[in-house]
Amino acid sequence: MSLQSKLLKSELTAELDAILNYWSERTVDEKNGGFVGQIDFNDHLIANAEKGSVLNARILWTFSASYKTTKNENHKKLAKRAFDFLAAYFYDTQFGGLFWSINEDKTPKDTKNQIYALAFAIYGLSEYYAISKEEKALEIAKNLYQKIQEHSYDPVNKGYFEAFTRDWQPIEDLRLSAKDANEKKTMNTHLHIIEGYVNLYKVWKDEKLLEVIIELLETIEKYFINTKTGHLRLFFDENWKEKPDVISYGHDIEAAWLLQQCAEISGDETLIANYKKHAVQIAEVTKEGLDTDGGLWYEYNPEKDELIAEKHWWPQAEALIGFYNAYQLTGKEEYLDIVYRNWKFIKKHIIDQQNGEWVWGVFPDYTVMKKDKAGFWKCPYHNGRACIELMQRIQD
Repeated sequence: MSLQSKLLKSELTAELDAILNYWSERTVDEKNGGFVGQIDFNDHLIANAEKGSVLNARILWTFSASYKTTKNENHKKLAKRAFDFLAAYFYDTQFGGLFWSINEDKTPKDTKNQIYALAFAIYGLSEYYAISKEEKALEIAKNLYQKIQEHSYDPVNKGYFEAFTRDWQPIEDLRLSAKDANEKKTMNTHLHIIEGYVNLYKVWKDEKLLEVIIELLETIEKYFINTKTGHLRLFFDENWKEKPDVISYGHDIEAAWLLQQCAEISGDETLIANYKKHAVQIAEVTKEGLDTDGGLWYEYNPEKDELIAEKHWWPQAEALIGFYNAYQLTGKEEYLDIVYRNWKFIKKHIIDQQNGEWVWGVFPDYTVMKKDKAGFWKCPYHNGRACIELMQRIQD
C-alpha cells in the first residue's frame, strides 16, 4: 500500500469517528425519544421539527454498520435506540407499512407508504439484525419486504411503483421530493429497493428473495442503465416509457459500485460480469461531472445544456467509493487519482472543521449552501458508508 493510500485510510478512519461522534453528541433526542428531526446550517437545533422515517432508517444502518468496524458499544446502543424508535413509532402495525414522518409527540404526520422509505427501513433493520440478532428487527424487515412485493411490484411489466396511501390505495402525488417528476417508476427507488433486499438476503437466505433480487437486477439493467451514454435513466411511467430528465452524477456513481455489489451477492455470474462492465462505464462517464478542484457537480440538464452548479455532500461521498471501485476493477491509476483529489476537496470545502459533520454543499465560489446539517435528507449514511467502504477496500 502506498503512503498516499495509507494516509487516506487513516484519515477516513478518523473521519468516520468524527461523523459518529457528531451524531452521538448532537442528535440524540432526550426530550422526545429517538433522534432529533432537524439541525440547521448554523448547527442550531430546530425545536419541534417533524421526524422522517428515511433519516431514522439511515441512522439505524449507519450505527449498525459502523459497529462492525469500530466495536464501540455506544454505537451498538445508538443502533438499538434507532431500531426501538422505528419499531415503536414509524412502523405501522395496523396496515403493515411505514409512516413517512411523525410529529414531535410521536404521532403520525404523513402516513403515506413511500416505497423508498420502506426500502431504507429494510436496509437498516437487516444491518441491525446482523449485529444484534434481535428477531423483531428481522421480522419487521421481512414484513416490509412482503408488503412491497404484495402492493408495489408490477406483475405485468415488472419493476416497482413509487407510493401508496397508508392503507395501500393508489396515491396521486408519487414524488419522493418536490424536485422529482411525478412518475410511477423511478431509478432512485429501484436502486434502494435492491440495496435493501440484498442486505436482507445476507441475513435471511430465502430462495424466493434471491429470485426477486435477480429479476430486479435484470430489470434495472434493461431499463435504467443507458449503455449508449453510460448514464442512468431516472423516470418512467408504468409501461416503461421514459420521461427524460437530468443527468444525476451522484446517482450515476453511487449506482456504479452499489449495483455491482448487489450483483456479486446474487451469485449470478452473467449479472456479475455485466455489472462490472457497467461500473467501469458509468465511472468513466461520471468524469464529465468532475471539476478541476476534484469536486463532483450535482446535475446536468442535457435538454437545456445547463449545469446545476452545486457540489452537494453526498455525491462526493459516493464518488470516493465509485471511483475507488473502478480503480479496483481496472488497475488504472487515473481513478485512484480522482479519489485523492475528491478527498482533498471534501476536506477543504465539505467537512465542517469547526462544528463537525459535512455541510450540505458549496456553490462555484465555495460559499456554503444554507441547508440542513441534519434533517429529512441530511444523514450520516452516505459519508459514513464511504468511510467504511474505503477502510475495507484499502488493504494494508
